[in-house]
Amino acid sequence: MAEQFDVVVIGGGPGGYAAALYGAGAGLNIAIVEKDKVGGTCLHRGCIPAKEFLETATVFRTVSGAKEFGVQAEPPSIDFAVSQARKQKVVDQLWKGLQGLLKQRKITVVKGTGSLAANKTVKVDDGSELKAKHVILASGSVPRTIPGFDADGEYVLTSDEVLSLDKLPATAVVIGGGAIGCEFASMMSDLGVQVTILEALPKMLPGCDKDVVDVVAKSFKKRGIDVRTGVEVRGHTPGDSGTTVSFGDGEQITVDCVVVSVGRRPLSDGLLAEGTEVELDGRGFVTVDERMRTTADGVYAVGDLVATPQLAHVGFAEAMVAVRDILGEDATPVDYGAVPWCIYCYPEVAFAGLSEAAAKEAGMDVMVAKHRFVGNGRALIIGEPEGLVKVIAEKLPDGKAGRIVGVHMVGPWVTEQLGQGYLAVNWEATPEEVGHFIQPHPTLSETFGETVLALTGRGLHG
Repeated sequence: MAEQFDVVVIGGGPGGYAAALYGAGAGLNIAIVEKDKVGGTCLHRGCIPAKEFLETATVFRTVSGAKEFGVQAEPPSIDFAVSQARKQKVVDQLWKGLQGLLKQRKITVVKGTGSLAANKTVKVDDGSELKAKHVILASGSVPRTIPGFDADGEYVLTSDEVLSLDKLPATAVVIGGGAIGCEFASMMSDLGVQVTILEALPKMLPGCDKDVVDVVAKSFKKRGIDVRTGVEVRGHTPGDSGTTVSFGDGEQITVDCVVVSVGRRPLSDGLLAEGTEVELDGRGFVTVDERMRTTADGVYAVGDLVATPQLAHVGFAEAMVAVRDILGEDATPVDYGAVPWCIYCYPEVAFAGLSEAAAKEAGMDVMVAKHRFVGNGRALIIGEPEGLVKVIAEKLPDGKAGRIVGVHMVGPWVTEQLGQGYLAVNWEATPEEVGHFIQPHPTLSETFGETVLALTGRGLHG
């Protein structure tokens, strides 16, 4: 007899474990089927390891520039094996904490690969079966590959292999100038790797506001990162040492390794058995409605498995929507046009809402204000004046600024500053309303406050 649960979750990554914890907190009897370790890609091979290495790069930059503060330090060197060990320590601590939470909330964790069969039966590859009133699919994603660049762990690496390195290459090509590609390029460059980014689109960081991209591009150029946009890669030819990448119009570059960073695809292979009635789209994503319900009654899907922004915090939000719907509560759908985005390259990027170009393409008449961190006291104190804050608001018929529709930041610690901008966009606040809030001084967040005040026509320093 199959064991009975209120909810069975296939996949223990952010979407899966969030659904389990949230549902268990409401009294549901829940099981998670996870083939590897709870925490998923984000904890073990993605967000957390990548940001740990980016923090290593930050420490390296800080020590390298210490003499500007009167601190005399020897020129730093990097022992990446030590960095790798520290990364693993952080990951293991978070993993153990998550395991403890799941145990505390009496969530059953089944180790194995799960697949959905008919009648909401979940089959595990060890031969066991679980029955549930509801099933949540959260099997996540894996790195995409491109023809001619199959990952071999030596010359061609995906994010999985990069985050397992114990020694950095001297030279590298990063294929893909999106968020993950820019993070890897930034980290490697700061730690002494000569990096070239090859991006097929006309600009890197697609989806980001142009003013933000320009700041990152200028910083990358200054630091020696060679960014080639509008070029396609043709293949690579391994040699005695390294490999030669062919790209663009007959161009070549020889490097120690290639990092393929062209996004991720849903891990839906083998997830669905015959008779489930769950539909996949042409790209392998599970089809869902705004409440994360699939085309099969009682079956939901969340996270990277659905065609929504592949962000861990979006998976958290989708998981809560699904559980609320299961509980019969009012499940407010996720507003994907206003989710927070954070990119942890140097300088950092963070935004919520529409870019200036996207707002205009949507037919909006907008007002825009920008302030640079070079005028911010805290930014000068910490020695990071590079960057800006840009706020976009609807223009009202009387010429005044209406609701804020986009907040875009690039510069020091903007990933930690986005909160109030995100709330402003999601609460459809006006600059007049946000301008009433006091920004502590001296802080980096004053630049956001100053930018908003400028839209009221009464900025202090602009």
